[in-house]
Amino acid sequence: MEFEDLVRTRRSVRGYKDDPVPRQVIDEIIEVAKGAPSSMNTQPWHVHVLTGEPLETVRRRNMEEMAAGAKPDRDIFTHGPYEGKHRTRQVEIAVQLFEAMGIARHDKERRQDWVLRGYRQFDAPVSLVLTYDRCLDPGVTCHFDLGALSYGIVLAAWNRGLGTVVNGQGITRSDIVREVAQVPEDEVIMTCIAMGYPDESFAANAVKSRRQANEHFVRYVGFGDD
Repeated sequence: MEFEDLVRTRRSVRGYKDDPVPRQVIDEIIEVAKGAPSSMNTQPWHVHVLTGEPLETVRRRNMEEMAAGAKPDRDIFTHGPYEGKHRTRQVEIAVQLFEAMGIARHDKERRQDWVLRGYRQFDAPVSLVLTYDRCLDPGVTCHFDLGALSYGIVLAAWNRGLGTVVNGQGITRSDIVREVAQVPEDEVIMTCIAMGYPDESFAANAVKSRRQANEHFVRYVGFGDD
């Protein structure tokens, strides 16, 4: 696929087929994605690829703990609830998804089920858990580096007919992920990427989030046409 077509057509996938993803394909995706830039060429990332019973255990325990009211236990520091324009955008995509799925505003049961799907990593057959070396904390720079790696992964996957969604809910209980996946203590769990072949019959997969017009967030300085 041409690069711009790849970028413009990619969307987050939240419904997957049960078909397994070949290990060789995943390795090809990571081989491409690791070309992402990193600060001073530090390449601070690690990728733990889960499928089968280990992944089922992570998602089941993560979902059960959060459904029971457990507190999040993430390795990384996270902000509080979104506010202002960030909250507006968060609500906008939720509305798009709920409309696509036919989930009514006051349907608490189905809304709760949607939240639990996030904790289950949307039942994808593969999860890539991204970590970085703990010695680099506080990790603002390496967070940026892992973001670049993540984008490389989702684009390389899309180019091979695979869907993904970067899914922080999937590692809400990082302690569970660490235990089951045997992630070393000297690595910080940052996020995970759900991956699999898209189920085109799943209505939410047709949703593509809207983007702000450039003039809302871009400034040009020194171009002589200010």
